[in-house]
Amino acid sequence: MKLWLWRHAPVLLDAGLCYGATDVRSNESLTDKAANELAALVPQGASLWVSALVRAQQLADAALQRRPDLAFAGADARINEMDFGIWEMQRWEDVPRPAFDRWMADFGHHRFGGKESTGDVLIRVASLLQDVRNTGVAHAVWVTHAGVIRAVQYIVSKGATDISDVSHWPELAPSPGGYLCIDV
Repeated sequence: MKLWLWRHAPVLLDAGLCYGATDVRSNESLTDKAANELAALVPQGASLWVSALVRAQQLADAALQRRPDLAFAGADARINEMDFGIWEMQRWEDVPRPAFDRWMADFGHHRFGGKESTGDVLIRVASLLQDVRNTGVAHAVWVTHAGVIRAVQYIVSKGATDISDVSHWPELAPSPGGYLCIDV
């Protein structure tokens, strides 16, 4: 199966803010640009899943307007961005260094911000990935977030939902509005 991982367009927030689980809108004109690219590239009849966050839903809605042949599978919170808890809507530069260091020291299990660990994200993303594989579709599209895209890359390359060290986390994710297509 080919999985098209599409990242939402840039959000309407100042740069440098932590906004993982915060439900914020994206730039409409850049969402339209990303939807045009998605519509031009994704194969006929692909199934489409979308994060439950509005910035991803904006792109999915715009893509479906352009491509009514896409099989909309629905919104699924398993591909929401990581919940950074108390650090949501805080400037990354204002997060105390010891809090960040604790996360990096126990990257897979520490609940950065008190809500969710990287391991939690891997488990929920793997769950949907298995569900999508079980549908037997040849092409699936996820409209999602950078952290989820990295999680999929990790799961596909390592075959695991446990991560022991931040150095194993994929560095590359598409820019906002961009995509990555991988074989799973």
